[in-house]
Amino acid sequence: MLGWALTFLIIALIAAALGFGGLAGTAVGIAKLIFVVALILFALSIVANIIRR
Repeated sequence: MLGWALTFLIIALIAAALGFGGLAGTAVGIAKLIFVVALILFALSIVANIIRR
């Protein structure tokens, strides 16, 4: 998931450099969303691992 977030971030940087502001904003929003979901899933996996022990 972090790979996808990084991909969208790179797309946003390239789009911003080329002047596509709308596309860049959308790509940044998607990257943020994927990053937050990845962090939540990581935290849940840590909590589940602690509970299993």
